[in-house]
Amino acid sequence: MLKAFILAGSGKSDKLKEKEESPKALIKINGREMILYIIDALQKLDYIEKIVVVGPEKKLRSVLKNFDVDVVEEGAELIDNVMKGLECFSDEDEVLIITSDIPMITPEALDDFIKRAKELNADFAYPIIPKEDTEKKYPGVKRTYVRVKEGTFTGGNAVLVRVGSAKRCLDRAREFFLYRKSPWKLAGILGIPIVLKFLLGRLTISEIEKRVFELFGINARAVISRFPEIGSDVDKESDLELARRVLAREVVP
Repeated sequence: MLKAFILAGSGKSDKLKEKEESPKALIKINGREMILYIIDALQKLDYIEKIVVVGPEKKLRSVLKNFDVDVVEEGAELIDNVMKGLECFSDEDEVLIITSDIPMITPEALDDFIKRAKELNADFAYPIIPKEDTEKKYPGVKRTYVRVKEGTFTGGNAVLVRVGSAKRCLDRAREFFLYRKSPWKLAGILGIPIVLKFLLGRLTISEIEKRVFELFGINARAVISRFPEIGSDVDKESDLELARRVLAREVVP
């Protein structure tokens, strides 16, 4: 059995929140709040035994009152919300952490990632999606891609973690989060050789995994997923329109 928690924090610099006048998780897509699509996908996996949602508690409870989920009040930052979610489980648990802004997610995509991740027996497993798969399924979509020796990938919006290991590395992760928009500070942490190989497109996935182990002391593994929906988050108006079009086609009359 597996447990899960959804990151549904309101976000201080959320452009969609300002435009839609609602926390992102509660923006409606074809008449349903975005977070409900994620909960639906999780509940269709019969091995998910517990779901926790971290976000604006009062607003979420009014929407989720008929769902079998626990709701926890959000913190000030993303890292705080991750810790709040992890505290709901024991250190021995394996937990799927997923964001609330991937409404096109399917049970098949999650099941494929979870099964591949569990085979690796890692402390931290993270999906990466080939650029060609994303562009084939969602032509014209704009995503942030990273080029490594094995190809060009975008990151997913779910991770499978061992709770105890994740808790131990959160303080260092907070440092990365604070420096995420300062490339030179990040380079100082990662090391110049790693950064140079990355810039030249010569860095391998295994080298990244090794460096993560050196920095955090955890066995982190990348999982190549052929399901673009696990990395297709809703960050801007064009993403929201894409989600509305795709999900409208999936509604059975």
